[in-house]
Amino acid sequence: MSWSEFERQAPGLASMGFERLNRKIAYLATLKKDGSPRLHPITPFIGNGMLFIFTEPSSPKIRDLRRDGRYALHCSVDRKKGEPLVEFLVTGTARVITDPLVRDQAVILADSPILTDEYALFDFQIQRALWIEYDQDGKRTIRHWITNQR
Repeated sequence: MSWSEFERQAPGLASMGFERLNRKIAYLATLKKDGSPRLHPITPFIGNGMLFIFTEPSSPKIRDLRRDGRYALHCSVDRKKGEPLVEFLVTGTARVITDPLVRDQAVILADSPILTDEYALFDFQIQRALWIEYDQDGKRTIRHWITNQR
């Protein structure tokens, strides 16, 4: 389901995920042709109800996602003094966006000087989200959400 539907069904979790993913370094796991995992640092952005990435044309993640759209996306993890350590993870299926109107809107949202027409645009559909927060004593709080759509 789209990010906007995820927001509708789990607004608190989506809000926390937005803070951790939008325009921040994150790690995208894709599947190689042989089924083994591949990890990519990316900077996703969220807007118009969608979770997007642009990627340059030679990136292996384009081949991976076009062949098998399954992905896992994990935020960067760091702890600022006095704050809890937080992890946020979403999984689902990515799809390439070819609609020129959606692409034009995504270009505006991305607001990146390095984008060219050759860059591929992907939207990440959300099937599962996980938020884990560790307090200063290491106590864990877990929030989990799974779509009921197939």
